[in-house]
Amino acid sequence: MDSQIQTIHQQLVDKEITCTALVQSKLDALKQNTNNTVNALLGEKALELAAKVDAKIANGESIGLLEGIPFGIKDVYMVQGTITTASSNLLKNYKSAYTATAIQKLLDAGAIPLVKENCDSFGHGSSSENTIFGAVKNANNPDLVGGGSSGGSAVNVAKDYTVFSIGGDTGGSIRQPAGYNNVYGLKPTYGRISRYGLMAYASSTDCVGPIAKSLEDIRIVLNAMSGKDVKDQTTYASAEIDKDAISTSEDIKTIGYFKNFIESEAIDAEVKADFLATIEKIKAKGIEVKALDFFESNTLVSTYYTLAMAETASNLSRLDGTNYGSRIEAENLKETYSVTRSENFSEETKRRIVGGNQVLSQGFSDEIYLKSLGLRDQISENFEKDFNEVDIILSPVTPSTPPKIGDSLKDPLAMYLSDAYTVGFSLGQLPTLTVPQGTSTGLQITAAKNNDELVLKFANFLKDTI
Repeated sequence: MDSQIQTIHQQLVDKEITCTALVQSKLDALKQNTNNTVNALLGEKALELAAKVDAKIANGESIGLLEGIPFGIKDVYMVQGTITTASSNLLKNYKSAYTATAIQKLLDAGAIPLVKENCDSFGHGSSSENTIFGAVKNANNPDLVGGGSSGGSAVNVAKDYTVFSIGGDTGGSIRQPAGYNNVYGLKPTYGRISRYGLMAYASSTDCVGPIAKSLEDIRIVLNAMSGKDVKDQTTYASAEIDKDAISTSEDIKTIGYFKNFIESEAIDAEVKADFLATIEKIKAKGIEVKALDFFESNTLVSTYYTLAMAETASNLSRLDGTNYGSRIEAENLKETYSVTRSENFSEETKRRIVGGNQVLSQGFSDEIYLKSLGLRDQISENFEKDFNEVDIILSPVTPSTPPKIGDSLKDPLAMYLSDAYTVGFSLGQLPTLTVPQGTSTGLQITAAKNNDELVLKFANFLKDTI
């Protein structure tokens, strides 16, 4: 698909459409949607901003490429003056006092926020069922999950309710729902985009990223949000990715794939067959393909969830109803804290807090938590070795197709294992993009750290190859 951003921009400039009419049509569609993607509409503010864009055009003033483009925001980002719930009962009435850096950059570019989008509570889930707003329904089949945790964001893009959406990816939470709904979803290199104003899940792997229907829209939005931020010390200055720079893939000579992912008993036969067929098409284009050794899926999942649970237990310790959230009074302060958290957190969030506190506790931290930190270092070293041999690593996004709504809630372990092919790249803090090609849930393209441009280059190559 061609860039929707470019198309709408030209229609606005040529006065074929008005920004107000465009925004109103999107708001109407969001109001009527039956996929449970909406936590809150930002209609009043959106229409106010749209009127300003129309006034500029009427006055003969030029507008920027993102100016007037409607977008969605996963409901874990602060947007000043809006309710930011994280799809949690604890924060159902919490009003943001400031705006996240990534969102502010989009607002500064003139993009128009339409909606705070449904997601797994605090990002805890892989299906967008752990939410007080009801399960997000898949864009292609409403009986199936929308994926998670950025399910509402991916479905809104797939259904054209938003031109693009901003999700959050900790262990696959942009890439997996993008795959489930056949759209593009990017987890950039860790630190390329500021996390300031994103509710922390696991701080060492949390990433801000775009979801869109075209690769060009991913590039445009990525450029707009990237850059160093004094409010996030993990950020770094990055060069803008030029459109022409990703139009050729001549410098990509070798790709790799993890053979244990493809030989796993957990992978669906159809996903495996489609992936191997894609590999053959790439070989036919003269690119060398190497089968690589990697850690077993169970090791990746257990390492990721040990660290993620530890970090979420620490990050959510501040939410006790004192400074944030819906406080439930009890007989004494200790009981108040306990009841507030027990009644307001989802079962999945409580499961992750309890697990995190256990692996950090005396007697367990050396054996489990520190061991996981060591494994994360080994995983990063493995990636460094691999990227000395290959330019790109290609993998399925998920081992299987989306489950039916309700199934993941019955089997949390199966939900965790659905992240088997995404969490390793999160632990390595690598740029990884889901493309809606190659298998029924897409393909995942990964490059070495800071090589986001190379990921987009290969994605561009795949558009015409498979």
